[in-house]
Amino acid sequence: MFKSIKKYLNKAKEEISKEYNIIPEEIVMIDSEKRVLPKIWTGVDLDGTLAYLDRNSAYDEVGEPVPAMMALVRKMINNGIRIKIFTARAEDPEQFPIIRKWLKDNNLPELEITNVKDYNMQRLYDDRCIQVERNTGRLIVDDK
Repeated sequence: MFKSIKKYLNKAKEEISKEYNIIPEEIVMIDSEKRVLPKIWTGVDLDGTLAYLDRNSAYDEVGEPVPAMMALVRKMINNGIRIKIFTARAEDPEQFPIIRKWLKDNNLPELEITNVKDYNMQRLYDDRCIQVERNTGRLIVDDK
């Protein structure tokens, strides 16, 4: 019994001495430059959030940039926050060049484009979302 306790304590001591990176990172290419970014990321919707969208908007082009969101996205990028364009358009491979051109034309780096959430997504900015308090089902509503 004492041997197993001693073995357990030695294993615990070994585990405590290890160094861990709390925020996992990975190397990604942005504008042909290798950058180390955290794996955690923030999603920003394209149509209606980062770019204007109305009933006359065409599927083969992206609307004009929304200044307030452009400023926020640039600030997040400058602060080392990993941004992904989170859009339903990502379902259609033909949309990727259109989105990339829009990003370039609006002086944004070549951000990742997706329509898939994963466990590393920490936040989502979207014009269609209603926030729900975690683990309660309570809607968080902005009463203006």
